[in-house]
Amino acid sequence: MPIGDVLNAGVEGFNRAQQNIERASADINRATIDQQSDEQLAQQRQLEAARPEEAVTAPVSQPPRIDESLVNLKVEEFNAKANTQSIQTADEVLGTLIDIKV
Repeated sequence: MPIGDVLNAGVEGFNRAQQNIERASADINRATIDQQSDEQLAQQRQLEAARPEEAVTAPVSQPPRIDESLVNLKVEEFNAKANTQSIQTADEVLGTLIDIKV
């Protein structure tokens, strides 16, 4: 496999990991905001209710799960590190080949 292909694969893998990290971070942010909004809405409804039995709970929604997003974030961190290592290794091999040829 040519060194250029290894470098390209490493860069593509790193870019893909970066995109997935951004997606996981956005999901975590969205889930946190949704959770806070739901809690504030439930508190407001409870305060506005005349009797406790009229209090309405927060609507059930399906925001991104924080635990899954955190796992995805960690997985993509490892992917980025692995691709970085492959880029560094390909760079070192290319440097060695250039030193040998010159």
